Amino acid sequence: MRKLGQGVWNIVRFNWHFYVVAGAVVLLLCIVGIYGNAGLQPYAYGLSFLVAAPTIVSLLVSCYVYDTPKLYSLAWMSPQWLPNQGTVVNIHAGFDETSALLQHHFADAKLVVLDFYNPTEHTEVSIRRARAAYPAFPGTQQVRPQALPIPTASADLVVVMLAAHEIRQPTQRLAFFNEIRRILRPQGRVLVVEHLRDPANFLAYTIGFLHFYSRSIWQGVFRAAGLHLEEEKKITPFVSAFILR
Repeated sequence: MRKLGQGVWNIVRFNWHFYVVAGAVVLLLCIVGIYGNAGLQPYAYGLSFLVAAPTIVSLLVSCYVYDTPKLYSLAWMSPQWLPNQGTVVNIHAGFDETSALLQHHFADAKLVVLDFYNPTEHTEVSIRRARAAYPAFPGTQQVRPQALPIPTASADLVVVMLAAHEIRQPTQRLAFFNEIRRILRPQGRVLVVEHLRDPANFLAYTIGFLHFYSRSIWQGVFRAAGLHLEEEKKITPFVSAFILR
């Protein structure tokens, strides 16, 4: 259901301004290295490498994460997480790559899709471009993180995939997970998938890893919301899945 190279291509086309600037800087430094003063050549080439290398590494890692079957095949999702004809609530932050996959993976389930994107809070141009490129999944509801329009104790599985970190305010993030606990059935599960602010993601994305949160921060939020960590899976060295009860 996903095209070859779709993940890394989406990253490039939704963040093309960054790659244009990086390419222009590398080109300018290479010109300085070729035609400039001989004393400047080592510095020009060194700086061009410091710009180009992290950019290339981040794209290679993104290709590994988003374009190999590990993440989006959903093979790592246990069928035991969902009873027959249960209810799956999929929550995202404006760019939905998972609802169609979840509908296919849990074919007998009822799927409810919620989108907490707010243009006044989520101002990244990449999200606006993604929303323009991909239509919303049919039936998607626009929501606020702290007020999910789902009945109490009605969801068997709540999925928040690569989206929870977009809730930047700690109080709103806690309110969001309190709402998830409210809508969850007593035997239900929550699946939170995130990059972490850890050494692996620093090596992959350098300062970009600051956009993510550490494992300890997530664990603190889960505990404060009354959710118990049943299991933590490493889908790849760069992406973690937290299964909560």
